[in-house]
Amino acid sequence: MKSTAVRLKSIKEYYFSRKLREVTKLIKSGNPIINMGIGSPDLNPHPDVIKALTEAMNHPSAHMYQSYQGLPELRDAIVDFYKKFYKVTLDPNTEVLPLMGSKEGIMHLSMAYLNPGDQVLIPNPGYPTYASVASLMQAKTLLYDLKSENNWQPDFEYLESLDTSKIKIMWLNYPHMPTGTDVNEKIFDRLIQWAKKNNILLVNDNPYSFVLTKKPQSILSRPGAQEVAVELNSLSKSFNMAGWRIGMLTGKAEVLKQTLKVKSNMDSGMFFGVQQGAIAALKMKPDWFESLNKIYKKRKNLMEDLAGKFGATVETESVGLFLWAKLPEGSPDAETFIDKILYQKNIFITPGTIFGSQGEGYIRFSLCVSEESIKEAIKRMES
Repeated sequence: MKSTAVRLKSIKEYYFSRKLREVTKLIKSGNPIINMGIGSPDLNPHPDVIKALTEAMNHPSAHMYQSYQGLPELRDAIVDFYKKFYKVTLDPNTEVLPLMGSKEGIMHLSMAYLNPGDQVLIPNPGYPTYASVASLMQAKTLLYDLKSENNWQPDFEYLESLDTSKIKIMWLNYPHMPTGTDVNEKIFDRLIQWAKKNNILLVNDNPYSFVLTKKPQSILSRPGAQEVAVELNSLSKSFNMAGWRIGMLTGKAEVLKQTLKVKSNMDSGMFFGVQQGAIAALKMKPDWFESLNKIYKKRKNLMEDLAGKFGATVETESVGLFLWAKLPEGSPDAETFIDKILYQKNIFITPGTIFGSQGEGYIRFSLCVSEESIKEAIKRMES
């Protein structure tokens, strides 16, 4: 066999890809594992979404190749969605690009803009894929630390001290995963001004803006944002459609134009029925999100009780689909801790260290678990 590409030496297999094989093996061996590790919604999409998908099967175009830019009706639905919930006006022809999940967008944006030796600013803690994709592009990652004492917000003194001549992209993620920090409009405004001054592309990854938040927000609603920013969004979390793989890239037209050059060479369009389901989902009224949040609120309250059984402390004002918890002083490192819980209590949770060095001493719980399962986990911790 020929040797693999040099770029593979810079990355490892995604943590959950590797760890879930271990968890699956335990389950097959008869262990009653409660999986609180990943954010894969266990609830169903709205019936109208399933109906739209089913009815689309009989459309004359259902099984043909689709447009690389998605159906015009889907782009219009995204425009209406952004206008209704975020108060953002978009051009459906130039400022909206449907994606097969927002993870695809992370790769395509990076391929469109990063050369070997370019630099990328990545939050620490943050979604591991940002760093992995940058490494695949042979770009250099610069971590900007988010710390509890600073409410998990960027340190602008650090940002101002940087030599930005090689920095092309700054990844943002608000509401933030894994910490659950909500949007701060003043922070957005400062970041927009800093990015303008330094000619840096801001990319806000925004899949959690409807989960336990007081108000869904987009960076594109802030003054000047559309000059320097784009936003990734997804139907996975807020519409219980993770396996459908539907996302979107919105914002600065020139960035979308360049990203489409990559995307159009990587796929042949999104399945027609999936697009029809997405259109139906994007037409949901606010009561859809309210009903989901009632469920997630109950789960979060129970999960806070469970975290207490670990001796961990949580930030009760956090939002999003996860609960970020600080382990008590003197605990073993996070990965050792979660393995002990996995093998002794048959509960799988996520170690904070997979999100970066600032995640040391933290664990993350997913709210994609039924109340019954959380109660069972509490019992196991009490026994």
